Amino acid sequence: MGHDTPSSVTTRIPPSPARGATPGRALLAVCIVQFMVSLDLSVVNVGLPQISSALGFGGADVTWVIHAYALAFGGLLLLGGRLADLFGHRNVLVGGLALFAIASLVGGFATSAGWLLAARFAQGVGAAAAAPAALAALTQTFPSGRPRAKAFGAWSAMNAAGGALGVLIGGVLTEFAGWRWVLFVSVPMALVALVFARVGIAAKTRTTGSRHGTDLLGGALVTAGLLSVVFGILSTERSGWTSPFTLVPLALGVAFVAGFVVAERNARGEPLLRLGLLANRNVAGANIYNLMFGAAMASAFYFVSLYLQRVLGHGPARTGVEFLPFALAVVAGAALAVKASSRVDNRGLMILGGVVSALGFGAFGFISADGSFVVHVLGPSLVAGTGLGLCLGPVVSTATAGVDESERGVASGVLSSSRQIGAALGLAVLGTFAANRSARVDAAPADALAHGYSLGLLGAGAFFFLAVITALFLIPRGPAPADDPTTSGSRRHQ
Repeated sequence: MGHDTPSSVTTRIPPSPARGATPGRALLAVCIVQFMVSLDLSVVNVGLPQISSALGFGGADVTWVIHAYALAFGGLLLLGGRLADLFGHRNVLVGGLALFAIASLVGGFATSAGWLLAARFAQGVGAAAAAPAALAALTQTFPSGRPRAKAFGAWSAMNAAGGALGVLIGGVLTEFAGWRWVLFVSVPMALVALVFARVGIAAKTRTTGSRHGTDLLGGALVTAGLLSVVFGILSTERSGWTSPFTLVPLALGVAFVAGFVVAERNARGEPLLRLGLLANRNVAGANIYNLMFGAAMASAFYFVSLYLQRVLGHGPARTGVEFLPFALAVVAGAALAVKASSRVDNRGLMILGGVVSALGFGAFGFISADGSFVVHVLGPSLVAGTGLGLCLGPVVSTATAGVDESERGVASGVLSSSRQIGAALGLAVLGTFAANRSARVDAAPADALAHGYSLGLLGAGAFFFLAVITALFLIPRGPAPADDPTTSGSRRHQ
């Protein structure tokens, strides 16, 4: 890493809170943002057949309605987090929400496939700015103690509930109002979040001198690297793992990321990502855990939704309703995590939640073509949802524990990136395994699909088992550094 120079030394100016700023309003704004960006990853799923028919998508190309959002969201999160550190959490959050609202409105009026994909990509750009800025603002507003545990409990409940309720909302809107409303529904949420962000989140402490040394090369390299890696992983769904359309983007992504590491080591001004941040065992361990979490959760939502519709024959609205117990279990698990936070540290909750989640996803492995929602879906949903609620908040709290205020945005961006990359990787890997398993089963189509989906859900449980191993051996015991107020203002230059 480069050494501090007079031009890169920062001068702190006392924060000037937003007029009427309160922790309650800030928490409400952040929860709406997280619910919204999580919802948009799943809300279009059940509407894809109608979207394909209306806009003339060919074959599997309609899946890029999901991928266009995920690509921009996952590829730009780290840059979005750094911009939040440089220009203020509230400013970047408001800008991201405005872009998200406009893109949602424009997408709802799409008359062609290209128009809709461009709007979905723009939604992802807005989410990549808003999500890490919101999480950094939450960390700034609730730096330690029980209020922090409660805040992250609420955030975790909204995070997972957004994904689960996205299926319900998307199904109901698609069946009774039309597919365009799965895009329109985000507009009022974004506007409400924008208002609460303006009045509820204090303006972030400014730094002078840091913008002069903004790491443009690092930003370009890591953005190109993440975009290439996510694109390569997503391409496996259409082209397979050995296709040049997969291997070339993956190779380019690795090369760009390697170049980014070299650039950060030699950065003279403010680096985009101080590499010493990743040497922190809490940060590194929580991000690896989070990658496994993303792989398991995205895969489970995908396979359970397909099982209910393609195997059991349930309609979009009914499928959405059947995800409600899962969402409620997540909320219950998050509440349990808050109650236990005074007696169990974050590491312990991550281990407990990971074990419970692994058992729940493992129970999904018993699904069959002649199964039922009550026997094969409801019980595992309650177990897996409770486990997710137990560990989600502690993961985020651990990943941002003891991080200096000037790096909270980028730390939040790294955490969000690991989740999105994990989701793309999990879907690509387990989707391939499931498809191959279904193709090898000599049985009726519904039975073959059930065999493939059960294997994919067992794989989701395996990802959580790996997450538990990570927490056991990489994350240190004891309270998170953020719980010690003496650590929150220190920055270690390398």
